[in-house]
Amino acid sequence: MDLFQKCYDYKRVDMAKAWSIYPYFHELNSGQSDVVEMEGRRTIMLGSNNYLGLTSDPRVKAAAIKAIEEYGTGCSGSRFLNGTLDLHVRFEEEQAEFLKKEACLTFSTGFQSNLSIISSITGRNDAIISDSFNHASIVDGMRLSFAKQYKFPHSDMNELERMLKRCNERGQGKGGDKGGILIITDGVFSMEGDICNLPKIVELARKYGARILVDDAHALGVLGERGAGTAEYFGLEDEVDLIMNTFSKSYASLGGCVAGEAKVIEYIKHVARPFIFSASLPPGQIAAAHEALRILKSEPERVARIHELTADVQERLKKLPYVEVRESNNNIVPIIPIKTGTVVQTLYISKLLLEAGVYVNPVLPPA
Repeated sequence: MDLFQKCYDYKRVDMAKAWSIYPYFHELNSGQSDVVEMEGRRTIMLGSNNYLGLTSDPRVKAAAIKAIEEYGTGCSGSRFLNGTLDLHVRFEEEQAEFLKKEACLTFSTGFQSNLSIISSITGRNDAIISDSFNHASIVDGMRLSFAKQYKFPHSDMNELERMLKRCNERGQGKGGDKGGILIITDGVFSMEGDICNLPKIVELARKYGARILVDDAHALGVLGERGAGTAEYFGLEDEVDLIMNTFSKSYASLGGCVAGEAKVIEYIKHVARPFIFSASLPPGQIAAAHEALRILKSEPERVARIHELTADVQERLKKLPYVEVRESNNNIVPIIPIKTGTVVQTLYISKLLLEAGVYVNPVLPPA
């Protein structure tokens, strides 16, 4: 069989386009904001991760432009060799301090961050226990690891404990000598808007001798009094071992980072293949992220404003007839899922909204 046969047989896109309900790759003619130019039309943007509204902030743009003027458009190498700028180092120091961790390491994308972290710190004798609703980058990071892997049903703490017990029985974690255990969870789940049960996860991790990695892609700038994320929200900064962040959301840029103990970060820096063999984050991108961090620190009221807007929108949506808002464990995360029925119904509703000048994200299985 021809390797490309699967490509030729792939008809889903053709069908959606034939029915005029294909929802992806719409062209924007402007920057990200609350109102954008999309394919020549003014459109209300309700599907962006621009949580703090900083992608068009003059200070962020000026920082990126200044960095490009001083350092050029790229680094022409990996961080491991000639691609480490003082811009990277200064950001890492300030981000680690912001998250109340000893050290921080930046990556070229958020996806690469999880690939690097997970594949480097877990091996054949270790175990990974992951929430079944975790992000695709975590799933693929686990695929790069040789560790024994478990997935517990979304936020099911009883099942998580059962898996931890099994790992202990296999000699992993507390009291064992066969290997370690890593629990991985999204801080905020990107499709549901739920906040993880971090207090219980911390309790179980300490009971069974596991370490914790929290993916705070959607929590940075959103949760906590300062916007420092899930650990701050629950007052558990000292209990979470590794915190992963992305820059493409609240930090108005591109890239990602991980923060934790200095020795652990040093290990990842020298062992993680996706990090070592990738070009480093360009000057403009790291400068933009750093300026966004400074703004977040100096203007924490932006976080409170997100909470106010989210609660208001949730309440307004719940009062509308025929609108079924998915129940969440909070009213402060600006991810509000609305149940729409079948795949075709979902695509058709998103099309009608776009025609009315409102862009939303249709979420389809398996996402």
